[in-house]
Amino acid sequence: MGGKNLDPRNLKDAVMASVLEGVRNQIREKVGNIRDPDTGEFPTIVIRGNSLDDLKIQVEGSPALVALVNERLGLEAAGEPSAAPESQPHVFISYTSEDIDIARRVAEALRGAGIEVWWDKWCISSGDSLRQKIDEGIGGCTHFLVLLTPRSINKPWVNQEMDAGLIRKLNDQCRFLPVRHELPASELPPLLSGIASASIVTDADVAQLIHDIYALTRKPPRGPAPAAVQNSRASQTGYSAAANAIARYFVEKSEDGLFGDPICEVDELAKEVGLSVEDTEDAIQELSGFLRLSTGHVLVEGTLFAEFDRYWKPWSTADDALRLAADIMSDPKFPDPCEEIAKLYQWEPRRLNSTAYYLLERSLIVDYQGIGTAPWAVFRIVGNQNMRRFVKSRS
Repeated sequence: MGGKNLDPRNLKDAVMASVLEGVRNQIREKVGNIRDPDTGEFPTIVIRGNSLDDLKIQVEGSPALVALVNERLGLEAAGEPSAAPESQPHVFISYTSEDIDIARRVAEALRGAGIEVWWDKWCISSGDSLRQKIDEGIGGCTHFLVLLTPRSINKPWVNQEMDAGLIRKLNDQCRFLPVRHELPASELPPLLSGIASASIVTDADVAQLIHDIYALTRKPPRGPAPAAVQNSRASQTGYSAAANAIARYFVEKSEDGLFGDPICEVDELAKEVGLSVEDTEDAIQELSGFLRLSTGHVLVEGTLFAEFDRYWKPWSTADDALRLAADIMSDPKFPDPCEEIAKLYQWEPRRLNSTAYYLLERSLIVDYQGIGTAPWAVFRIVGNQNMRRFVKSRS
């Protein structure tokens, strides 16, 4: 197929790989030939994914060129993902005084994780108007948390607060969080039966709430936010805090920056980054194209290093790639064996491999990947016609 021999024992994967390669080539041909009429710049195309279902396309270039590509292809967005603004949720806790012990436990746990909490014991003082203070708390919340127990489920006051919380939810003004304690889901009223309700029994249940709610708080004292949140604040990658934590783990743990370096199980990865298994699996899905799952193991793609090294390594892979490409294009005698290039630049394999994957992903070099190349990602680094355009457009 396409001039290549196929192994009949692996025919399905071989056919899919051939189809994907054809799709990638069509996209590169269609998008790669769009040119800025004023500057002569061509776009650089990045295509990630191992199946037709998870293909992701990224177009790089000047803002004017990206806008032109959008216009030609009718795309809504292109280029690198923009960093999502940091949200600051405020949690309102509704409960009955008979459940004050469990309410205090939840409130203090959320507050201890850096989450802004409205709880009447903290927010209502002598002489305050109860109605006014509660209205302020509900009106300013982004998360309405109601503690549902056999004692609170029929309390008129709790139901009135729930009505206000549900109205805000219907108006997309807050998230509604029904949390059960000692109450089976089967005993929820019909209006709440269609809303997923967490059950609070152990500290792990409270920890799951904390992983879903990130914020700053003015109430002293408070403990540090989860490590995944701190990493996300420090590095605005455009991905979620959980995805950031996992990407950073592989960036910092990889020895040579190669495919499958390192390999770990999902449970092991969750423990390393301080996330639940469910959150870890969701983050792996978010990072599709950079990670893949195989028989319960997480395999890292070399493209993850090309994308994320700039956040947690002392180099910029994009800058390294442009430097290397410019040197290759300007010097016909520039060496192509990876060992010689690394010696020339005084780079370890970890850094050169990240650069090689960056160039490979953009189809700027000949694909010389193969078995037995370690510690190098490719046998040789040889530029092609796309590399000439890449260098010229960024000169």
